[in-house]
Amino acid sequence: MADNIETGLSDDTRGWIAKQSGHDIKDETVWLSALTHGSTGEEFDYQRLEFLGDRVLGLTVAEWLYDLTDAAEGKLSQRLNALVSRATCARVAREIGLPDHIRLGKQARTDGGLDSDNILGDVVEAIIGACFIEHGFEAARAMVRRWWGDAVEGRAGQSKHPKSALQEWAAGNRRKMPEYELVERSGPDHALRFTVRVSIKGVGEETGEGDSKQQAETKAAERFLKRHG
Repeated sequence: MADNIETGLSDDTRGWIAKQSGHDIKDETVWLSALTHGSTGEEFDYQRLEFLGDRVLGLTVAEWLYDLTDAAEGKLSQRLNALVSRATCARVAREIGLPDHIRLGKQARTDGGLDSDNILGDVVEAIIGACFIEHGFEAARAMVRRWWGDAVEGRAGQSKHPKSALQEWAAGNRRKMPEYELVERSGPDHALRFTVRVSIKGVGEETGEGDSKQQAETKAAERFLKRHG
């Protein structure tokens, strides 16, 4: 197998899945797919489950907001877009300890894949999709409500991650979502430095630096919010 990836779920990952879903695993291959990135060279990965989980997440949060507030459709849409954004999904992934269980190829791991909002966001949606397949909509819905509780109920307060805050700022101001671009990668492998540019069409752009792409993106988002937020 490519990059010597383990062929099955570890006991630790099996326990983590059972805790998150509230149910014992019935079909291990579903969860293996949900946690597997294409860089592993496996014949299966998370993409199909991510497609499904994205829809389950959207419906769950839309229903939640509908019940929670009598806001007009426009406001509901803005809030929904922010809550199911890639940045919010990635923040949830970190909060539940998902990076420890993602199956990445060696190069993707070296490139900082476990810090990537795109990968973390996709895999958290794939896990939702896997829960839906294994245990049905109610189980998947309950899991989403546990994971998204702080965000939906507004308990996250001022500790919100800069990238999440920028995503919500863009949605709330009817702007296109932030776009992050790697400008420079420099230094030896043991001391890499990354420079990233974040831009929002029609508003502006800022750059940030860090020891990882994620850190550089965070710094860029912080600067953007300070100047334009």
